[in-house]
Amino acid sequence: MTAEVLAFGRPPVRQSTTVAAPRARTFDTFAGRLAEWWPLDPFSFGGAARIATVTLDARIGGEVLEHWHDGTTRAWGTLLTWDPPAEFSMTWNVTGEPTEVELRFLELGDRLTRVELEHRGWERLTPEQVAAACALPGGYAGGAFRQGWLTILTAFKEHLA
Repeated sequence: MTAEVLAFGRPPVRQSTTVAAPRARTFDTFAGRLAEWWPLDPFSFGGAARIATVTLDARIGGEVLEHWHDGTTRAWGTLLTWDPPAEFSMTWNVTGEPTEVELRFLELGDRLTRVELEHRGWERLTPEQVAAACALPGGYAGGAFRQGWLTILTAFKEHLA
């Protein structure tokens, strides 16, 4: 099994977008208002109909949680770094075995911010986990994670517009 995992050897997923908003507002909206802009269908455990809100506990060790109307919570991940308004990183528990997502917020001007995302740690997953661990058909092996993060960042950019 180890040889299979090593043979898979996928590089990190890297996506970015540029938004017309100051860096502090961009960071605060991304991290603090997830339920307002995140495309919960299909990028959540419960889907938009079940989810009351999504919270991010803004501290190292804090969790990103989706809260369902029935009181159920599901963890998307745990914050590994927290440096507002510049960056944060977290485990990504949606993949079966946790991977890692890092977001950087780069000020390009008074009202222009580049959001850079890197999703890494794929070597931790078995080929079966990689194929199954995605809201879109085909899993990461089929390129769905690249499309997924692009869809998520596009929704964020549209929300800020």
